[in-house]
Amino acid sequence: MLEHELTFRVLYSDTDKMGYMYYGRYAKYLEMGRVELLRTLGLSYKLMEDNGLIMPVLDLKLKYIKPLYYDEEIILKTKVTKRPSSRIHFEYELINPEGMLTTKAETTLVFVDRDTRKPCLIPDDFNQKVTLYFDEHLGEN
Repeated sequence: MLEHELTFRVLYSDTDKMGYMYYGRYAKYLEMGRVELLRTLGLSYKLMEDNGLIMPVLDLKLKYIKPLYYDEEIILKTKVTKRPSSRIHFEYELINPEGMLTTKAETTLVFVDRDTRKPCLIPDDFNQKVTLYFDEHLGEN
């Protein structure tokens, strides 16, 4: 399993009239979580795109449990629990300053060849970097 954790503050521009983080802004923070998780592996969205691979979002699922508020310091936990193939599935948890789970989310992205716009298998360099985290000998896939 791949895991990453980062901390961010809710920006004023990301809140609504009620003072809650606006529901439409969550996708931005989820993207930040997955980009930084991949960066810890030495993988960069920009480099992958430069090499002809794009990763559009196929599916987004959000469960709002408690609101997030302006200037709160939030912990974003991002995980990949299943070995990627032609898709990669991310799971997220957002934790407020009191340590309470406020949001659960999931996204599925598809590996797509930039030129043909058709799905493709996980690229070799990507696969080599994640193999250590999904070793079938350890019973994890």
